[in-house]
Amino acid sequence: MEPGNKTRVPEFILLGLSNEAVLQPLLFGLFLFMYLVTFTGNLLIMLAVIRDSNLHTPMYFFLSNLSLTDICFTSTTIPKMLLNIQMQNKMITYEGCITQMYFFTLFGALDNFLLTVMAYDRFVAICLPLHYTVIMNHKVCGFLLLVSWVLTLFYSLTQSLMILRLSFCTELEIPHFFCELYQVIQLACSDPFLNYLVMYFTAVLLGTMSLTGILFSYTKIISSILRMSSAGGKYKAFSTCGSHLSVVSLFYGTGFGVYLSSAASQNSRTSAIASVMYTVVTPMLNPFIYSLRNKDIKQALRKIFS
Repeated sequence: MEPGNKTRVPEFILLGLSNEAVLQPLLFGLFLFMYLVTFTGNLLIMLAVIRDSNLHTPMYFFLSNLSLTDICFTSTTIPKMLLNIQMQNKMITYEGCITQMYFFTLFGALDNFLLTVMAYDRFVAICLPLHYTVIMNHKVCGFLLLVSWVLTLFYSLTQSLMILRLSFCTELEIPHFFCELYQVIQLACSDPFLNYLVMYFTAVLLGTMSLTGILFSYTKIISSILRMSSAGGKYKAFSTCGSHLSVVSLFYGTGFGVYLSSAASQNSRTSAIASVMYTVVTPMLNPFIYSLRNKDIKQALRKIFS
C-alpha cells in the first residue's frame, strides 16, 4: 500500500456481511433475533444461579460469569452492526473501532479462561471429590476469577495499545461486520510486523495455556471415570461435565474452523461470515446446552417462571 495521509484517521468503514441492499432487512432481523435469544438465555441462567441457593456452588458461580461474559461478548459487536444496517451507515469512528477491539478481545479471551477454570472445577469434583469443598472454597474461586480477569485485561490492553502505534492511509474499508484485530492491522501503511508478532505470540501463549489446562483436566476426568466400577457412577460423573465439554467443543471447534477457513480462503468476506459461528452462534447456544442437560438449572428456571 502506498503511503498516504498518515494522520490519525477519523473513521473506518465496516463493509458488513453483504453489500446487497435486498439482504439488509433479512440480516437485521436474523441478527436481532439471535442477539435477543443470546441476551435473554444467558440472563436467565444468571438469574437462576442468583435466586436458587442450591446453585450457589463453584460450578454455577463460574457458569453465571460465563453467561455474563457471553452477553458482553455479543454486545460489543451486534448492536453496532444492527445500528449500521438500520441507519444505512457503515461508518465507525477511530476511537469507536479501538474501543470495540478492546472489549471484543477482552471478553473473547475471558470466555477462553473461564472454560479452562470450569474444566479444573470439574477435575477436582470428579477426581478429588472428598477434597472438593476444601480446594474449591470461596477464596479460591474468587482468586481464579481474578486471575482470569487480570490476564485478559493485560491481553486486550496490549493488543489495543499496539494498534495505536500504527499509521493508516486512505484505504479504510474493513471487510467485516466489526473491527476485527487482524483486518485492522492489514489496513496500516506503517510497518505492522511488531503487531503481528505480538498478536500471534500472545494468542498462542494464552491459547496453549488454556488448552493445556482443559486437556489435562479431561484426561484425568476420563481416566477417573473409566476406573469406576459402577455404571451408574460413570453416568453421573459424565453428566456433571457433559454440558461443559459440549460448550468447550463448540467454542474451540468453531474458533479453529474459522481460522482454517480464513487460511484456506483469500476472500475476507467469507471469513467474516464464518466468524459469525463463534461470535454469535456459540454464545446463543450455550444457555440451551446447559439448561437442556442440567436438571438443577431446569428446576431453577421453573421457579423463576412459576
